[in-house]
Amino acid sequence: MYKIGEKIVHPLYGAGVIESLEEKDVDGIVQTYYVLQIPVGNLKIMISAAKAGAQGIREIHPKDEIVGIVSSVIDAEVDMPDNWNQRYKENMERIKSGQLPEVSLVYRNLLLRERERGLSTAEKKLMTTAKQIILSELILSKDIDRTDAETLLESIFG
Repeated sequence: MYKIGEKIVHPLYGAGVIESLEEKDVDGIVQTYYVLQIPVGNLKIMISAAKAGAQGIREIHPKDEIVGIVSSVIDAEVDMPDNWNQRYKENMERIKSGQLPEVSLVYRNLLLRERERGLSTAEKKLMTTAKQIILSELILSKDIDRTDAETLLESIFG
């Protein structure tokens, strides 16, 4: 079980700090929830402590490893289906995995595609989601503000 003040990552929303623990009565059963404050978008979400592992909740990557993890996908082979529907489905699965290298790969691939051909509205939203997840973890791991995190991400992917 995580504690107040710990930094964790939700696969779909990004990294945040556990602000508090709340007890809720759900169908007569008292359950504990993490209240997670996410810096990107100033979002606050509740996560069932009992289901955190199944939802893919994990600790943030260490400060000295995070840039290497994000930049590890720079030279990865670009393998995206031409069919946008299939491409969207594969990218969404990567994001749902909650793994930073997978999310970084989605961001890198969509960024390259946008530069070459442009993106559909759905893919632009997916790229924004991937970017926000990466930024939130950079902010909390390296203890920097959003502007510095965006500058760092831009320097990695050019």
